[in-house]
Amino acid sequence: MTESSTSPAPAAFSYPGHGPNARTGVAICHGFTGSPHSVLPWAHHLAAQGFAVSVPLLPGHGTHWRDLARQGWQDWYTSFETAYLDLAARTNDCYVAGLSMGGTIALRTAARHSVAGVAAVNPGLSFYDRRVRIVGLLKYFQRTTTPIQEENSTAATTDDGDYSVTPLAAVHQLRRLFSATLRDLPAVQAPTLVFKSGTDAVVPPSSLALLRRRLGSRDLTVVPLPRSGHVATLDADAPLLFEESVRFFLQHAHATHTRSTMPPTAPSETP
Repeated sequence: MTESSTSPAPAAFSYPGHGPNARTGVAICHGFTGSPHSVLPWAHHLAAQGFAVSVPLLPGHGTHWRDLARQGWQDWYTSFETAYLDLAARTNDCYVAGLSMGGTIALRTAARHSVAGVAAVNPGLSFYDRRVRIVGLLKYFQRTTTPIQEENSTAATTDDGDYSVTPLAAVHQLRRLFSATLRDLPAVQAPTLVFKSGTDAVVPPSSLALLRRRLGSRDLTVVPLPRSGHVATLDADAPLLFEESVRFFLQHAHATHTRSTMPPTAPSETP
């Protein structure tokens, strides 16, 4: 048995939807070194409201840090994009959502596809640690680093596999994903909802500043989560996050349907 297969990977989550919201889909992406466990309460809340929901497990996640070191950012993105496209083919309106790096991937998906909207929780576009600028070189001399730990975190813990260390090769890929997404942000035209925690030791405030500056959509709403840390989907403000996201999805799905069902305007007569 290899070191990377000592425990089963956390399963992806999928729900077909029911009732009046069954034709509205939400594809949710978990974060870097995380798994579907970190967003599962959010997915369950949406499923309870009748939405069709998909939460894939990204390659290299949910097992062991050695597996993560062998994956590129395109692998993570393509895995989520495939899940989104599958869900979009089965629904009338399909949103993308995500936590941390998952929010970044959701934004890039919105830049490349006609999503109904984006809901991102503490999306990453920049780093606190300036050494990340040379991580492409540093990874050849230092294989791993210690994961960022939030002090006094009240978020529930999850078993996402062995990520007791973080491979610098994966951090380099994360930086490349951030750079690619920053270039694509002007192409995002969908309504965007961002949740920002009051205390976040992982994603710096500069990420939100970059998002505000570069996002193509004029419809940007930022909801503060004053009692939560980085993994807000498992923290004190999670109920607020869940309810506001449901409101956002219903509001914009309704707006889309209203526009699509309005009769065409009669041409004006000229004398």
